Amino acid sequence: MSGPLAGVKVLEIAGIGPGPFCGMLLADMGADVLRVDRLEASDLGLPLDAKYDIMSRGRRSIALDLKRPESVETALTLAGRADALIEGFRPGVTERLGLGPEACLARNPRLVYGRITGWGQDGPLAQAAGHDINYIALAGALHAIGRSGEAPVPPLNLVGDFGGGGMVLAFGIVCALFEVRASGRGQVIDAAMSEGAASLMAMFYGRLAAGAWQDARGINLLDSGAPWYDVYETADGKYVSIGAIEARFYAELLKRLGLDAQALPGQFEVQRWPELRAAFARAFKKRTRDEWCQEMEGTDACFAPVLSLAEAPQHAQNQARGAFVAVAGVTQPAPVPRFSRTPGRIARGAPQRGEGGAQALADWGFSPGEIEKFRARGALLLDL
Repeated sequence: MSGPLAGVKVLEIAGIGPGPFCGMLLADMGADVLRVDRLEASDLGLPLDAKYDIMSRGRRSIALDLKRPESVETALTLAGRADALIEGFRPGVTERLGLGPEACLARNPRLVYGRITGWGQDGPLAQAAGHDINYIALAGALHAIGRSGEAPVPPLNLVGDFGGGGMVLAFGIVCALFEVRASGRGQVIDAAMSEGAASLMAMFYGRLAAGAWQDARGINLLDSGAPWYDVYETADGKYVSIGAIEARFYAELLKRLGLDAQALPGQFEVQRWPELRAAFARAFKKRTRDEWCQEMEGTDACFAPVLSLAEAPQHAQNQARGAFVAVAGVTQPAPVPRFSRTPGRIARGAPQRGEGGAQALADWGFSPGEIEKFRARGALLLDL
């Protein structure tokens, strides 16, 4: 393994959304992530073919029936060798299985036990079902996203599941791994997606308190309210984005659009923003998206074309940086961030249930006899 987390062993109890994303981030950075899958196919929403399950890349797998005591004992034994554990069940589920923090830390006092839920481990909503859209709604994030006079727009599941969930948990795990070097003691991480999403909104809560942000969507500086921070349709029905906030960038935008500043409302004349928006819209409709790219890309107009998922990997900037890679013929984002000495990498694609498990156990220091004992207890381990 390579990467700054090389040598770190992570036990991931299979789940959906933020848990797998957290595991991907750690695996991309070199952690040896061993996923505990179910023995049978479940409703975890995974693709039919593992190669399309990009968030599960870099793992190996052992499949267990955690409703059986002998399988729980196997999982506890694995936790005893792990540096960190990831689980995303509702509060109390792992405790009922016999895999809760108390049981795992008894086996391994240095273990970092990472928990990811929507609402957190306690509070009146702790046991309620939910998904990303619900968590970001409670955080105030969903209310802020959308056009003025229109309903809020769910921003995919980026803000709750991934930004406020998986990424926050990965950060927490790395922080706790750093701390355990000094204390010698593990701890439990309680990562709630609703709270992670609220953390992502820190700047806006600050501006709201200062009176510099209105508690309504589509009328502020960064939420499509300002005409010079928005998207515009081009002559071919495609879109471009502009974000010319600073005066010098705004001046460059006007020059590239062929507009005279003296004939337009002032940049911060909020009451006349509709006029300014109409002028921009007319200008952008005169050329195709590619023609505007030729005019503006690489300038200080704060411009970029709005690319589709299929188009983004082909853009010259992404090509030059290697921002996307192909694994088993599937184009996907490359590991981030970049390190000068210990770069991350995609060690392997997503595993089938049990794939690579036997070798993973050997790498974790288990003897052939111990591995056979796991098989005898019902663990699915494939030597692939």
